[in-house]
Amino acid sequence: MKQAKLIILCSIIILGWSVFVGAADTTHNGATMNKFTEIFPRGGENTAYAQYFVGKSYLNMLSTQGAVIANVTFEPACRNNWHIHHATKGGGQILLCTAGRGWYQEWGKPARELHPGDVVNIPAGVKHWHGAAKDSWFAHVAVEISGENAKNEWLEPVKRGRLYPASLSCAEKAQYIVGISSPKFGGLG
Repeated sequence: MKQAKLIILCSIIILGWSVFVGAADTTHNGATMNKFTEIFPRGGENTAYAQYFVGKSYLNMLSTQGAVIANVTFEPACRNNWHIHHATKGGGQILLCTAGRGWYQEWGKPARELHPGDVVNIPAGVKHWHGAAKDSWFAHVAVEISGENAKNEWLEPVKRGRLYPASLSCAEKAQYIVGISSPKFGGLG
């Protein structure tokens, strides 16, 4: 019950809070930071998990008591590898999107574009990845759901051709996978 209240409180703060923290005027892959503001302070470079990311991410642990909650910031085109949150009971992850534009994808399904205010519920055992769009910084709060025998399994990097927006027709998806460019294709570069 404590964990549920903590998650609800965190969600209310994140989704209802006015953005007060300014951002540095930094440019990366053509995306400027002066229009990217985060609710929580950006943490240091995520060196502990860098081997599981393509690109640079930043990690700020918000809570490690009761529930593990972290603010994760991705530079443009940064994404984590495919991974699974395992648990024999309970477990999983909730992503609360707070800034920028990103992507989430489950294995075998089209990618879903993410914007501030979006919430992603990831059950235990689901192979997935998440990260920034190629032209935008992205931040989310990751809430680890406690579970029995919970552990993360890090897998292979995401291949570029596996990412396409769900709104595309079959012909457009085929063009996207073989690399034909179109302004409709907002995926990773």
